[in-house]
Amino acid sequence: MDKESLPRWAWLLAALIVAAIVSQLINLVLLHPIGLSEQFEVVTTITLMSPVLIYVGIWYDEHRQEYWERSRGQIAGDVLFVLVGALLGSATVLAMIVDTGWSRLILDIVAMFAGFVTGWALFWWRNTELYRDESGTR
Repeated sequence: MDKESLPRWAWLLAALIVAAIVSQLINLVLLHPIGLSEQFEVVTTITLMSPVLIYVGIWYDEHRQEYWERSRGQIAGDVLFVLVGALLGSATVLAMIVDTGWSRLILDIVAMFAGFVTGWALFWWRNTELYRDESGTR
């Protein structure tokens, strides 16, 4: 794919839409039949969107292209860390606040923040060298 054919935001938007559609299909086909509460549907969406937020940036940024030279096993491990981190972060926070009486929108936003931050933190922890120049250690 030619990444210059669309701006970064368009690639990100397209990938997030695909992740949202896939997450809703997973909810509908797999998780609803086994009794997943409607309030926890957002966890699936957060989990699938987290790698998109990280990997579109890595794919698009020229100064991070060395990441793709790593072994497939390491990249798969990174993706797994992001997915598990987003899942656990969002589900844990949502479970703690679901009975607060807050609106569904607020619950979803707080869960998204927790999931995205946890997933990204685990990715960063495994790949600090990708962000070394941005953290002030030049």
